[in-house]
Amino acid sequence: MEELLAYVARNLVDKPDEVSVTRTERDDAVVFELRVAADDLGKVIGRQGRIARALRTVVRAGGAKTGERTLLEIVE
Repeated sequence: MEELLAYVARNLVDKPDEVSVTRTERDDAVVFELRVAADDLGKVIGRQGRIARALRTVVRAGGAKTGERTLLEIVE
């Protein structure tokens, strides 16, 4: 899942070298933290949050397949 998120994010931003995805476990969920450059934050979020919502849907679907509760956090 980390590779998929990184691939999609790198193709959306202007500074693909600054994209990183980390996986952590918090409480009863797996949290994927997507880090991008401050200038690219709007591109990953998209208009009215559409791209961020789509990325979160992909993460939840992947978690459902493995039986885990998964979340996505987008940070700069």
